[in-house]
Amino acid sequence: MSTTNRTALLNKLQRVLKRTYKPVTARGDQPLLETLLFACCLENAHHGVAQEALSKLRDSFFDWNEIRVSTVKELAESLSTLPDPPAAAARLKGVLQAVFESDYSFDLEHLKKQNLGAAIKRLQKVPGASSFGVAYATQVALGGHAIPLDKGTLDALVIVGVATPAEAANGTVAGLERAIPKSKGQEFASLVHELGADLFASPFSQTVRDLLLSIAPDAKDRLPKRVSKKPPAKSPAPQEPPKVDKKKPKEKEVAGKKPAGKATAEKRAAGASKATAASRKSGSGRPKKATAKVLSKRKPR
Repeated sequence: MSTTNRTALLNKLQRVLKRTYKPVTARGDQPLLETLLFACCLENAHHGVAQEALSKLRDSFFDWNEIRVSTVKELAESLSTLPDPPAAAARLKGVLQAVFESDYSFDLEHLKKQNLGAAIKRLQKVPGASSFGVAYATQVALGGHAIPLDKGTLDALVIVGVATPAEAANGTVAGLERAIPKSKGQEFASLVHELGADLFASPFSQTVRDLLLSIAPDAKDRLPKRVSKKPPAKSPAPQEPPKVDKKKPKEKEVAGKKPAGKATAEKRAAGASKATAASRKSGSGRPKKATAKVLSKRKPR
């Protein structure tokens, strides 16, 4: 998208959002640390919800040090009204822990006296301080020109065609600060942040979809789509094991041969028939009497 088209679309975006949302002007006299901690709660949340959550957190604990030594789970319980309490609690605890370990106090006011670039680099090195939090603190507490972008805001800018998916993945939109003058920076950031918070909380809301389409009529294909859950595939019915015949298999006759039992019986029968035939030839089958010649050779008793 050319710079001229992007600028025209951003101006239209601001005009339409101004008819829907009321911009919030942040106080610039707040301490830098408190501004950064508020940004930890403001990410992907409405401005009023973030203020109430931070106030409840401060009322629930004695001071910043008690919050620092508390667990993320305990902090998340006090921040339960936020869209993502565990993430906000982890960011807030990380900022307090890093500031205390580096300065042994909960004070970042000395960064306001430094050069703006040096102060921003210092904030970027603070664990727990996201790019959104650094940009918000830069705009509100340090007086710099930056547009805070969280996930909801980036998704909204992609849908209306201001940003590309690649830019959203990197968390930056090229030329955004040049297209939005510093005098309108806070107003634009507040309006587009409220849109992003609505989109983050209810991505399929018809009101949000109509608002996005009123800004960019060609954004229908870029709107969030519901993912249909396919029913689980039915497992095939278990097959019954094949029935085994428990009867003993019959002996198979080998081609050209007879079973061994039959062959033995036939041999016995053949032997018996031969013996019968031999006995018939020799007479009645009785043994012959000894001849006289044989008897004469016997010795007298």
